[in-house]
Amino acid sequence: MISQVKHVSVPVKNQDAALEFYTKKLGFKLAVDVVAGNQRWIELEIPGGETCVVLFTPEGHEERIGSLSNIIFTAENIDETVEKLKANGVHFVQEPVKESWGTYALFSDLDGNTFCISSS
Repeated sequence: MISQVKHVSVPVKNQDAALEFYTKKLGFKLAVDVVAGNQRWIELEIPGGETCVVLFTPEGHEERIGSLSNIIFTAENIDETVEKLKANGVHFVQEPVKESWGTYALFSDLDGNTFCISSS
C-alpha cells in the first residue's frame, strides 16, 4: 500500500536561482542534483520532513511556473516562522491569519509560485 508522498515538484524558470532561494531563504537541504539527458533534476529535503521538494519543470509545462501551488507546508509557530522567513527575504502575499482550525500565511518564491504555510 502507499506509505508516503516521496516528492512534490515546483516548476521554476532558473534552477540555480531557485536552488539558492530554497536552501538559503527557506532552509531546505540539497539531496540530489543530477543531469539526466538534457534536463537537471534537483531534490531538496525539508529538515525533519519525509517528502522532498523537486525544482524541475518538464518540457511543455512552463505555463505552470508562477502559479498558486497545491503544496501546503506546516510549522509549529506560524508567526515566528513568518518573521524568520521575512528576515531571510521571503515575500509574503498574505500575512498570518488566525482561523478556528489554526493559523496560515501565503508566501511566494522567485518565480511567483505561491505556497501556504499553516499550523498543524
